Amino acid sequence: MRYMLLIYNRENQNGPIPEQGNHAAVTHAAIMDETARLGIFRAAEPLHPTSTATTVRVDKGKVLTTDGPFAETKEQLAGYYILDCKNLDEAIEWAAKIPTACSGGAGCVEIRPIRDMSAQLRDNIRETQYATP
Repeated sequence: MRYMLLIYNRENQNGPIPEQGNHAAVTHAAIMDETARLGIFRAAEPLHPTSTATTVRVDKGKVLTTDGPFAETKEQLAGYYILDCKNLDEAIEWAAKIPTACSGGAGCVEIRPIRDMSAQLRDNIRETQYATP
């Protein structure tokens, strides 16, 4: 099953301390290399700061945009991994290796299973093809 590991961290106005940034980059590279070697790596990307975010809402057909993230929080979504793990336990093992999860409570990793939309879309197409008018 594919899992998205959402990395939350506190944004630092001054950026990471160089040693911390280098350690995190090396650790992320090692995780990506190892999961790719195991054949479970699907994607991983860091996100730009929340100051670059735009939130979109639709109210009665009118599109409303707001600069910034959806909610004010202490921790912001910083990046993600998509891994094809055997089960949640394996996803938890990988999440524990992500630098943010290991930084003394300064961040966390949320794990969410990804729904297989391709199967759902196939079912919807079949239903539509065989539906009587």
